Amino acid sequence: MYTEDEYLQLSGIQHFAFCRRQWALAYIEQQWQENVRTAEGRILHQNAHDASLKEKRGETIIVRAMPVSSAELGISGECDVVEFQEDEKGITLNQYSKRYRAVPIEYKRGSPKAEDADLLQLTAQAMCLEEMLCCEISVGYIYYGETRRRLKVEISEELREKVKEMLGEMHQYYERSYTPTVKRTKSCNACSLKEICLPVLNKKRSVKSYIMEKVEEAIE
Repeated sequence: MYTEDEYLQLSGIQHFAFCRRQWALAYIEQQWQENVRTAEGRILHQNAHDASLKEKRGETIIVRAMPVSSAELGISGECDVVEFQEDEKGITLNQYSKRYRAVPIEYKRGSPKAEDADLLQLTAQAMCLEEMLCCEISVGYIYYGETRRRLKVEISEELREKVKEMLGEMHQYYERSYTPTVKRTKSCNACSLKEICLPVLNKKRSVKSYIMEKVEEAIE
């Protein structure tokens, strides 16, 4: 069990899955730069995170910007939206007489991706809710702004194990204040931290040679 002082940001798991160096630059070194993609994502989340909007639609209670945490995983953050849907086998909620099952819904700006970074973030949210509410969550959804559709996600044991392993690695990095070296991929060009990370400075090239090249280009 982790203490609250040791909690990492839940949202960081998506960045860590995308690129460990990006996560370390943002969450350990506190360096951040915004681009079009991150700005669009921030606006989408602002709309979903209006905590003042709590509503009931038929048999569903909708809660926005719900704070969640897990002492077992050592993380805290917010769920964009949690829907509590009527279910006789569900949990009880204050001020409501019926029982409900919790369904986390994460909002993303783009479209479904081949990699599982989004799925891992949603799974981490589900695991936090399970610990807090003493319940089991088998399904969640990701709403993609580009397609304007929800993607159903089965919260599988495989995803849960990957979340645990990844968070264990994140805690180790954070405790050591360790920022991994550059591992350049095709995803680097889309990264908002490209100008901070400088992926062109790979292990086959020194910082000095890169700086000298840029000086010579400026002189010419």
